[in-house]
Amino acid sequence: MLVKVYESYWFQPHGNSRVVVDPTRMAQGIMTGIGFLGAGVIMKEGLAVRGLTTAASIWVTSAIGILFGIGFWIPAMLAVAATLGTLSSFRWIESRMPTEFYAQFRVQFRRAEAMAEKDLRDLVKQYGFSVANLNYVLTKDGERFEYRMVLRTLEQSNTPRLADHLGKEPAVVEFRIAPIGS
Repeated sequence: MLVKVYESYWFQPHGNSRVVVDPTRMAQGIMTGIGFLGAGVIMKEGLAVRGLTTAASIWVTSAIGILFGIGFWIPAMLAVAATLGTLSSFRWIESRMPTEFYAQFRVQFRRAEAMAEKDLRDLVKQYGFSVANLNYVLTKDGERFEYRMVLRTLEQSNTPRLADHLGKEPAVVEFRIAPIGS
């Protein structure tokens, strides 16, 4: 950035040509490039989106670097303080907010002993889960009936309790509870 700011000192036009030096073009290029890097950090995993804070941090860090690069020390220091204050505040707020836990849930029964949908919903609700969606599948050449769904809860500790209950259920042939986005 300093090279671009002092370009008029090291770049002398020849003859009668007119050269316009615009240091803001360098900043624009930097911010555009960093924007692409930030976009590459953002990932969607199932129902979760990760990397937004990281992308914003990369972008604001480059903006602060530009301010330092052109010698705007006081605005740069204010930007550092504002950025650290904002990130610290949001981390504090986030640590105190309840977060939802999502899991893909699959449970198989022998076809003749399949649990009724209402009973399965009641069982899941009993352990603090709610069902986000539900699918039905016949597997093993029609021998097994399977429910597939996405569960959500505010308490991840509910998962082992549900798994323990399903492990003791004689009609359950197989089940799987897999966290989403963890």
